[in-house]
Amino acid sequence: MTHAMRWCWRGAGTALWLLLLWGAALGQSPAPAVRVTWTGPIVDPDSLVWTRAPAVTVPLTPQVITVPHKPDPAIKELTVKVVHNGGWIAFLMEWKDPTKSDTIMLDSFGDQVAVQLPISKGAAPSPMMGNPGGRVNIMQWRAAFQHDLEKGPPTIKDLYPYAWVDLYPDEILGVADARPYAGALGLENPISRGVATPVLDQMAEGWGSMTAKPDQHALGKGVWRDGVWRVVITRPMVSDDPNAPVLLPGEQTVMAFAAWEGGNREVGARKSWSAWVPLLIQK
Repeated sequence: MTHAMRWCWRGAGTALWLLLLWGAALGQSPAPAVRVTWTGPIVDPDSLVWTRAPAVTVPLTPQVITVPHKPDPAIKELTVKVVHNGGWIAFLMEWKDPTKSDTIMLDSFGDQVAVQLPISKGAAPSPMMGNPGGRVNIMQWRAAFQHDLEKGPPTIKDLYPYAWVDLYPDEILGVADARPYAGALGLENPISRGVATPVLDQMAEGWGSMTAKPDQHALGKGVWRDGVWRVVITRPMVSDDPNAPVLLPGEQTVMAFAAWEGGNREVGARKSWSAWVPLLIQK
């Protein structure tokens, strides 16, 4: 059997296993989103509000379905707590990471974690970033974004201390002429622009369809201490965004997660992820 055939069989087997895991997960008792008395967004990982919520262990699975694969991810599970105050819902994720990776260069990547929610009510879409007609909201916290917000974006000299530049095109050309030299910024890639929050609010309907939403509502904050990340991602429960879930007290939905350890060269599809976890939003 060729190497490609082995991967084909392995991928098919993993997909079947994930589908079985998905069904089993949807049949389990829901994790509670505990109602708390808190005004406005809940973003502090060290807040005492988290003592009100029970911790749920969410196992993570290697991403070996679509290339590039990551059969040996570093993060095997997350500890998750969920709270809400009737206006905002917040997710606290904790995991072990011996290295804090919060800058990005050509040969290094940053730590990340994401929460996924279905946008429409009814049958849950695929936990694998949704499916055609089954759109999901993916809120992705990035350590590099938070580093830039707290300490300012790094300069070329910070990232590459031995780099030498005679001049930059925008120093001698007009805006229109300099644009082709601006790389991702010139193409208006939202990930390359300055951000107001370390969480990227996105939507997807399957692999390769991830799109940053025009309306960015998600907020968050991460704290790395003693080899452990504690990250909060929060969003309004109801908004005017048609590509966001409507989350009401007393209702049940599902949530899923993905995580990347930059120190293990994890980025993009090279990650670990979870099946759907039932979630009950308490009254």
